[in-house]
Amino acid sequence: MSSHLDSLATVWSNEVAAARGRARPLVALESTLITHGLPWPLNFETARNSEQAVRAAGAMPATVALLEGKVCLGLEPSDLERLARDGNDLVKASRRDLAPALAQGRTAGTTVSATVFLAHRAGLRIAATGGIGGVHRDASESFDISTDLDELARADGMLLVCSGAKSILDLPATLEAIETRGITVVGYRTSHFPAFTVQSSGLPLDWRVETPAEAAALLVKHHQLGCPGAILLVQEVAADQAIELAEMETAVQTALRAAEAAGLKGKPLTPFLLNDIKEATEGRSLIANRALIEANAALAGQVAVAFHQATTTGSSR
Repeated sequence: MSSHLDSLATVWSNEVAAARGRARPLVALESTLITHGLPWPLNFETARNSEQAVRAAGAMPATVALLEGKVCLGLEPSDLERLARDGNDLVKASRRDLAPALAQGRTAGTTVSATVFLAHRAGLRIAATGGIGGVHRDASESFDISTDLDELARADGMLLVCSGAKSILDLPATLEAIETRGITVVGYRTSHFPAFTVQSSGLPLDWRVETPAEAAALLVKHHQLGCPGAILLVQEVAADQAIELAEMETAVQTALRAAEAAGLKGKPLTPFLLNDIKEATEGRSLIANRALIEANAALAGQVAVAFHQATTTGSSR
């Protein structure tokens, strides 16, 4: 597997290097959910469980991060634990932060935009995360729109599994921005756009698939057509873990008022809001967050295996 990252100090974990040598399917996993999204030790447990879910599906997890100025695709267990323990003391790197962080030899968790960028440059096709960023509720004044959307629009031939976009966002505007960028959104056993720890935003989707094989076949056609951008495969959080929409909206509004009073904007805003919501839901949003992260990793592994089978057996021709 050739890589556009060969000119950089790129490190493949032992497992991922072996999997590449045997042409096994790989799944890129985002790492800011480890460093900034979940508290210790839940972050470490979730990261390990997510990687194991990918392995159980028959694929190989490649958790993406920066370690001391090196791009890492796949982490050794000790490095994964280090990211989890050090957490908020590390850089939260979006795609724009990659060059400065690498030049200064920094260690960082990679956001969706950075993970997708690095995975795409390395030739990986499948990735997974919890929920993507999008259009913030005050975007008409702040112009705060996550670079996740632009990076997905540039990641030709990739598929990202997620549980829609975070509930703290303007979800109708986020879905419009996704569609404007030509990103294909497909529901996995759902006809509505999920709202992270809330099962449904109520926003309808045009397309859905029922199996990993159907999702893989869609990606094959997407690639054959030369369609630009990524496919967003969205999966609802499990019903027994989900937060009700009305309860979540109340928690979000309270958190937004607290953030405004604290004068928070930019990168610190999302972690603050998610923590405030965790407290308002008595920790249930955290449980749901963990559950959907692990479920999305499992689905990504299944799609990666199905895509590998479709493209190596000639069944897609």
